[in-house]
Amino acid sequence: MQTNITREFPSPVRRWSGVFITALVALFLAFDAVAKIAEVEPVLKASAGLGLPPATVVPIGGVLLACTIAYLVPPTAVLGAVLLTAYLGGAVAIQVRVGAGAFPVGFSIGIALLAWAGLVLREPRLTWLFWFRR
Repeated sequence: MQTNITREFPSPVRRWSGVFITALVALFLAFDAVAKIAEVEPVLKASAGLGLPPATVVPIGGVLLACTIAYLVPPTAVLGAVLLTAYLGGAVAIQVRVGAGAFPVGFSIGIALLAWAGLVLREPRLTWLFWFRR
């Protein structure tokens, strides 16, 4: 069986838009992860307000940092996006559980959507995921 594999290259505008969105998402998530790992006081207070014990903040930050790194490395970018989506889904669940309101829930969903948007803009072969193949 012969397969016909073609490599689509995104236009420069599409590619750089994807790189810019990816960089913004990664910087935000890396900052959040490092703040958790460093056990910054406002992060510990916010986590306690969500019902998370202080001993869980550092491991959660480590998981977030690992997922963000996987998202930034091209061969593992799709896995990283899936893992970030799962992580942010957990954030949504916690926010809903404590009744945090629409903004925190929407913000987590928005970050997940931006992570995928950045990846799809950089990698045109992923477009079929959202448009069910042409």
